[in-house]
Amino acid sequence: MEYDSALKMLGLAEKAGKVQSGAFLAEKAIKGGIAEMVLIASDTSYNTRKQFINSCKWYNIKCYEFIDKETLGKAIGKEERAVIAITDKGLAKAIKEKMEQQVLREARLDVES
Repeated sequence: MEYDSALKMLGLAEKAGKVQSGAFLAEKAIKGGIAEMVLIASDTSYNTRKQFINSCKWYNIKCYEFIDKETLGKAIGKEERAVIAITDKGLAKAIKEKMEQQVLREARLDVES
């Protein structure tokens, strides 16, 4: 499955209590200054996506579109989640690196084909 290592890191972040999931809690983490990174599900509505992108820009927080709501929720042992905020700097960095590694692997495979 694609993004396995990033999804496992999300699960670790949840177990460590460093995830705020769902629109309400993620927004609270952003505005409260504790969000280090925000992940928005790829199948999130335009209005929700726009709201969180604008909020992340305003508060200078890295924001990424990442997988679908169902997979995002399963990664943290929950139901569907449109938005997740990671509140630990080290875990946010590790998740970002895992996501980038997967993109680079996919790009290499495209070139090699």
